[in-house]
Amino acid sequence: MADFSLKGMGVALITPFKADKTIDFEALARLLDYHLQSRTDFLVALGTTAETATLSLLEQNEVVRFILSYVKDKLPIIVGMGGNNTQGLIEAINSFNFKGVHSILSVTPYYSKPTQEGLYQHYRALSKASPLPIILYNVPSRTGVNMSSETTLRIAYNCENVIGIKEAHTNIEQVKEIVSGMPEGFTVLSGDDATTIELIRQGGKGVISVLANAFPKEFRAVVNTALQGDYEISNEKFQLMKRCCELLFIDGNPSGVKCALHLMGYIENQVRLPLVPVTNETENALKEEIKNCF
Repeated sequence: MADFSLKGMGVALITPFKADKTIDFEALARLLDYHLQSRTDFLVALGTTAETATLSLLEQNEVVRFILSYVKDKLPIIVGMGGNNTQGLIEAINSFNFKGVHSILSVTPYYSKPTQEGLYQHYRALSKASPLPIILYNVPSRTGVNMSSETTLRIAYNCENVIGIKEAHTNIEQVKEIVSGMPEGFTVLSGDDATTIELIRQGGKGVISVLANAFPKEFRAVVNTALQGDYEISNEKFQLMKRCCELLFIDGNPSGVKCALHLMGYIENQVRLPLVPVTNETENALKEEIKNCF
């Protein structure tokens, strides 16, 4: 764990459910074995893709403790902790058992649409409270607010335990501005599978991926060849799974990737409301495309 470098292919891990909507820990173990065998670089538990908003605090703790006890020190584990109530989030951080966890991934406050100053003060408060390194997460399409490159850099320079950002803004100019101005030791990761290669080309160091839930070995090859500077080869590899990647998001995330994992025999095709499973049309299309990803 001490040698962990925030680089390569991380996976925003799903939370598998049984037909009665309880957590399927047997399926979770299968997924963890899959990632260990595929040499996934690190895992993110309790992210958006984990349907964390639908998990009770008890369930959240159970998921994290199960993952940590199962993988032991074989995989670095990052835990997602974000929200639009800064004080409530600080209290959650103070009460959470982080033993064995490497760092926290914290999404920008959603729905409230804070100003850039509000975003800065939010993360500054989290930085002071957190016992672990923090990775920022900017995903405007979900939160309704974009954290500018200026704000990201302001946080990076003024909050020593903020070590990087998962940047899901598709404007590559914003990524360029962060990379060109960031302090030493700060890392930019992609939060959007489809733009990962270009983000790496611009100086990013990897991805926290949805697609890699289902295709960790294959997408890791895409990421690694890009990190080696072989962008043409990397793009050729990604083209094989590009359509599948698109299908994963047509009916929402993680509905798409859970359907793919179900078709591959790893989990039941279950999500919690307000999410619903993908349409029959999407499922049939995924069934046809999955074979092209290997």
